[in-house]
Amino acid sequence: MTFEDFKKMVSVSKEEICREILEANRDKIKVKKEKKVVENLVKIFDATLDISNREGFSNMTVRNLSRKSGLSMGALYSYFSNKDELLTMIQTQGRETSRRVLESQVAPIDGPRRKLHRAIQCHLYLSEVMQPWFYFSYIEARNLSKPEQKRAIASELEAEAVFRDIMTEGIRQGVYAEKDTSLPASVLKAMLQDWYVKRWKYKQRAISIDTYADFVIDFLETYLKK
Repeated sequence: MTFEDFKKMVSVSKEEICREILEANRDKIKVKKEKKVVENLVKIFDATLDISNREGFSNMTVRNLSRKSGLSMGALYSYFSNKDELLTMIQTQGRETSRRVLESQVAPIDGPRRKLHRAIQCHLYLSEVMQPWFYFSYIEARNLSKPEQKRAIASELEAEAVFRDIMTEGIRQGVYAEKDTSLPASVLKAMLQDWYVKRWKYKQRAISIDTYADFVIDFLETYLKK
């Protein structure tokens, strides 16, 4: 699977994500017209990610968000009561979208080797499609409330567990050598994060996402081979 294949197979539009956010937060969002809510949530989240990824979420004011999004401060408070609630909405829905896409793409694949390759590709390609959110999520983790920090940590460990379980199954089936799977799963997660946190580095070196995906797969296969 290439990045172009992934984009044809998986639809992760801003509108779909914001519609899911509306469904999960109907008790908090005061505006009732779904079309209007989705349109404005797209503006709010685009503006939030843009400001935060340049200046930091802690430095963003509601006034700045109002100016960037084109919505009045009063209108903004119809969608969230404070910045912490906005942060939680963005983080929660991003994690849910990532989990849903990864599961839907990996579950139908047969064989641990093909499944592992697809999981790596899917995670990388999704992080490219949703790069502003992935970067935001990584950088702003320190600003989360304690409960949200715990959920973020659990989400990262859950992603590692997906890779670890696939490798473990490969060992059980005799596809891979008898080796520890916890360490490579952890290192793999760090390699995947490096792509969306330090994209500038790979852009300067003219390394495409497909080239990077192939490298990560080859790197892991070298460690796991019998």
